Amino acid sequence: MSGAPAGPGRVQAPPRAVHRVTALVAGALLLSTTPGCTTEGGGGGTGGGTLQSVAGVGRAQLESGGSATWGVDQLPVTLNAFQFEADRTTDQIAGAVLPMLFTVDAHGRPRLNGDYLRSAEITEREPKQTVVYTLNPEAKWSDGKKIGAADFTAQWKALNGEDNAYWSARNSGYNAVESVAKGPDAGQVTVTFARPYADWKSLFSPLYPRSVTDDPDRFNDGARTELPVSGGPFELKKVDGDKKSVTLVRNDAWWGDPALLDELVFTAVPRGQRRAALIDGRLDIAEIGPADADRITSAHDGVNGDRPREEKKESDDAKGDAPGGNRLTGDALHDLATAHVAGSEERAAAERYARAYAETERARERAFATREEAVRAKLQGFTVHRAYDAGYTQLALNGSSPALDDERVRWAIARALDRKKLAGLVHEPAGLPVKPLGSHLRVIGQAGYQDNSDALGKTGTGAATAALDDAGWRLSDVKAAGERPAAPVPVRAKDGEPLELRFVLPEGRAGEPLREVARAIADMLREVGITAEIAEVEQQTYFDDHIVAGNFDLALFSWPATAFPASDAAPLYAKPRAVPGGDLLIEQNYTRVGTDYIDQLLNQAAAELDEEEHDKLLNRADSRLWAAAGSIPLYQRPQLVATNDSLAGVGAFGMETPRYQDIGHRS
Repeated sequence: MSGAPAGPGRVQAPPRAVHRVTALVAGALLLSTTPGCTTEGGGGGTGGGTLQSVAGVGRAQLESGGSATWGVDQLPVTLNAFQFEADRTTDQIAGAVLPMLFTVDAHGRPRLNGDYLRSAEITEREPKQTVVYTLNPEAKWSDGKKIGAADFTAQWKALNGEDNAYWSARNSGYNAVESVAKGPDAGQVTVTFARPYADWKSLFSPLYPRSVTDDPDRFNDGARTELPVSGGPFELKKVDGDKKSVTLVRNDAWWGDPALLDELVFTAVPRGQRRAALIDGRLDIAEIGPADADRITSAHDGVNGDRPREEKKESDDAKGDAPGGNRLTGDALHDLATAHVAGSEERAAAERYARAYAETERARERAFATREEAVRAKLQGFTVHRAYDAGYTQLALNGSSPALDDERVRWAIARALDRKKLAGLVHEPAGLPVKPLGSHLRVIGQAGYQDNSDALGKTGTGAATAALDDAGWRLSDVKAAGERPAAPVPVRAKDGEPLELRFVLPEGRAGEPLREVARAIADMLREVGITAEIAEVEQQTYFDDHIVAGNFDLALFSWPATAFPASDAAPLYAKPRAVPGGDLLIEQNYTRVGTDYIDQLLNQAAAELDEEEHDKLLNRADSRLWAAAGSIPLYQRPQLVATNDSLAGVGAFGMETPRYQDIGHRS
């Protein structure tokens, strides 16, 4: 299903909820406090919390020209943000080259973009919701054509789900639109809705030119690798598959603040290679792992960073103490001791060997120190920015598994978790305030965020064991699979069968942070008699072959945060429905746990135009999601971004939409 075009009978997904495994960041990080180099958001009423860290300098202090290279996970499969394969890099490119009528601020609130709109407002609610967009009269495509109603109309028809020739990821929102037409005045567009739609600000961002959206072939295939015109501060120059890069250049037809950079390049570089790429000058901006962040921060702060642990260990293990402070290998010490027992000639030869060896070691240490100093000097030119990422990690419980079909067992698992401890495994090493996530629908610091986790009821070992007792799972001495030693251990059992769950996780180095959290979860479950066996599977097939296919009991994976939870979260938690042929339509609810009431609340929220009532409905839906215990939000992931100190306007953005035209080099 992932990677296939959406059509009749296929699962539909939010365009930004590209469902892939995301290795969480869980390592040491210290944020540089160089004056004037960062701006950090406050906690938004959450008691403090880092929403973003961006190298903030006014445009007047930056120069025009130059380039910047941004490391990304992979070359985008498509440049069409509304296709199923779209990923974060697709969104980054779209944000730089296409109109975004509404952007998102650090608190996850949609904001009118004055580069494209003079205003956008609901002008009528009865008999039908009507929104009138007043366009910036200067807004035009790079081919000189004005951005207007024809572009809005073509995109609506491509995405509303009525024409199956278009392979779009979803039609949410666009299927609520009844008509799109020119507005009452010049430069206006009127959108009339068939039913109320609260998340109307999510529509037409990005806005593609009608040359892309008025033809299915260009929408489906052409826009995967080409964008014929631009409507943003940058335009697409080249997609280079060999170099795994996408090059954007300044759009000279742009009417707003001109892009400061001549060129912005997105280059695919594996995370394990990014520190070397930064040192070599191949990257200027990159999200990195915690070990690399620690090395960069230490160098930037003038602290002598430790040499890599594996190299230091190898070096130290290969040495022993020698007279005069020299370091000798074990073999050299043995030879020297033997020589002392032997005659003076052998002893003299051994001592010459020892001196030669010691000099070699000193030369090696000098070379290593010189090399390390050179690396440190280069790393001093970078700053690490930290923030909570616009995404969160959850524990997914597969409701189609026999034991987990019983909500009391799911309650027991959820109540047995120490979510603050789990968040601490990730947030503390990253230098972030430790905050377990309390919502399925909004993240820490986001406007309207509310911790509804108390809907689970009382938590702790006692509450978990009570739920298991009530479900008929009793403590019994049985041999739990995978346990060492093989002696019987107390586990929960029912009808002679132990309560053993398969905890599926990706293998490899990138999956280790997830496995660390999983091991902590398994320990917590063991305390109440539940055995969670960790099964490592291939990372490339983890999501499609296990999560999507339902081949798991427990799993960890991430969802992106969204400014429009009523619409974007609905497919993630929709109650599975039987369809003709005996199949089950799960949309993106891979836990297979859902209720009619949750669906009803989210649908009501999507149609509620009163913001206060809208938030109340979302919180009620979130409370019911906690009570259903199909997915348990654990923590918002850290975001660690290294940037060249010559650059400003870039860093760890959190939820905020970047202003790519404001990224530039310091004067």
